[in-house]
Amino acid sequence: MASVARRRPAGLAFLATAFVAFWLMIAAGPFVWTVWGSFKVESDFFSKADWRYAVYGVRTVIETGEAFTGDGYFGAWIQESFWRNALNTLIVVVCTVIISLTFGTLGGYALARSGFRYAFWLLMAALVCRAMPHITLVSGYLLPFFQWGVWGHLPTAIIVLVAINQPFTLWMLHSFFLNIPKDMDESAMVDGCTRLQAFRHVIIPVMWPGVITTSLFSFLLAYNDFAVTSMLLSQENQTMVPTIAGFLGTVREQGQVMFAVAAVVSAIVPLFFLVLFFQRQIVSGLTAGAVKG
Repeated sequence: MASVARRRPAGLAFLATAFVAFWLMIAAGPFVWTVWGSFKVESDFFSKADWRYAVYGVRTVIETGEAFTGDGYFGAWIQESFWRNALNTLIVVVCTVIISLTFGTLGGYALARSGFRYAFWLLMAALVCRAMPHITLVSGYLLPFFQWGVWGHLPTAIIVLVAINQPFTLWMLHSFFLNIPKDMDESAMVDGCTRLQAFRHVIIPVMWPGVITTSLFSFLLAYNDFAVTSMLLSQENQTMVPTIAGFLGTVREQGQVMFAVAAVVSAIVPLFFLVLFFQRQIVSGLTAGAVKG
């Protein structure tokens, strides 16, 4: 019996390890394969003759003399000026996150501390707006932006992304504020703080993990957006995601596929390190928002 009891944990450990390895292969495999292929030529990475060409770089050696090449990155970042699209993305993302968090924290705090019933209906209205397809909001903005002559500029995309992102930010931060006892506000105001000072010096430090979590989700929404930026921004002001789609070409125009592969890797790597750096705050923030104290 003792030997059977010892074998069971070992079997469970093996199954758990095998499951994790399988999950990692499914989740990380495509990204690792894309990173590897970004240093090959197109005839290797998309070879129809033998998939092993992408592993050994047979045609890459023939065309460049080496098993690996950085032509895809050079073509995307230098020839096609992908660095401008990365800069546009940074501007749009930073502005969207700052504006969304500013209004979201103030609005979420006000609604969480409000004793009036209209707070519930405001949150429901925000939820309805959040559930609407993004394309419906974009189409509503197109005509006035054309008439006012502001179409194609970065602020237009920022305004729409904030409008799309604000309901989610409001709901998420509202849930975090509900988990903070009102006694903390009242104690700070008894000690001489105003409502704003209590919010700034007492409440915000307590819910900092929630702010980090919300800001990350806001970042991802703006960073990965395609519909808004592709329809509202001109060619010179495009962000990374629509530009990557442009590298792929169309049915009438041949694209630069390896430029797109290199650009995809360039766009994913910052997200990987961002999540890795803030993983502790994200986990604690999601846990705090999921359990109402």
